[in-house]
Amino acid sequence: MDAVHSRSKPPRRGAYLLPSAFTVANVFCGFFALTEAFKAGQLLSVDPQAASLHFDYAARAIGFAVLFDGLDGRMARLMGTTSAFGMELDSIADAITFGIAPAFLAYSWGVNAVLPPNVSAFEQLAAAGWLVSFLFVVSSVSRLARFNIQSTPSASHRSDSRKFVGLPTPAAAGLIAAIVHFGGGTQVSDWMWVPFWLVVMLGTSALMISTWRYHSFKDLDLRRKRKFVVVIAVAGLGALIYLYSQVVLLVIATTYVLSGIVVKLAHAFRRPRIEAQPKERQV
Repeated sequence: MDAVHSRSKPPRRGAYLLPSAFTVANVFCGFFALTEAFKAGQLLSVDPQAASLHFDYAARAIGFAVLFDGLDGRMARLMGTTSAFGMELDSIADAITFGIAPAFLAYSWGVNAVLPPNVSAFEQLAAAGWLVSFLFVVSSVSRLARFNIQSTPSASHRSDSRKFVGLPTPAAAGLIAAIVHFGGGTQVSDWMWVPFWLVVMLGTSALMISTWRYHSFKDLDLRRKRKFVVVIAVAGLGALIYLYSQVVLLVIATTYVLSGIVVKLAHAFRRPRIEAQPKERQV
């Protein structure tokens, strides 16, 4: 009887602090990434090697923010401490860490650090880089706003919790950070890199505001017992990230971004065949 009664007790006030602490850590990572990218920009002409180090620090901070973002909501659900305040705080934190910070990093590392300074021939390309970076921010906050609307209980069409509508902002920011981290923050010296980089950012922005589906992994229940093989696999993945973070994180980020594209294309090719089956039966 006492056990049943203890389970029905509401969580203590202190329990609400733990998910919020992860959210605050998320904001800290975003702010740290911004300051490190700013430091790198100041050191470009003085010490390029030190600038590369600060770019890498910024990319790593965004990577840690992705981890904290995944933990705050999951901890809140596990502890039964979800709240409207926590949801709003998380959304604002994501706008900073996965919207503004990666856009600033992408512009500083992939555009400003690549194009030669004071060269009129590259002014239009630099302006295009600034505009694309701004579009990345707009797409990320639009994606967050749509997610908040679809997550409210009063929403007329609530989306399947197992799927995200559009590329999640942490995944978009994670791809930017993984590419920067892959080279250790070292700047690309060829200006031909800039158009390719802008295409990557535009494609990522378009995926965020699209209606293409991405797996949310919210169906993974941490309270359930897992097979020993799963535990070993997770531990092995963690070890690979620790030892070969540059390659492994880029593969993970790229694979997740491409997964939504593959699913959409597979569905598009399969749909005409499904629609043609009833006609064949009638004949």
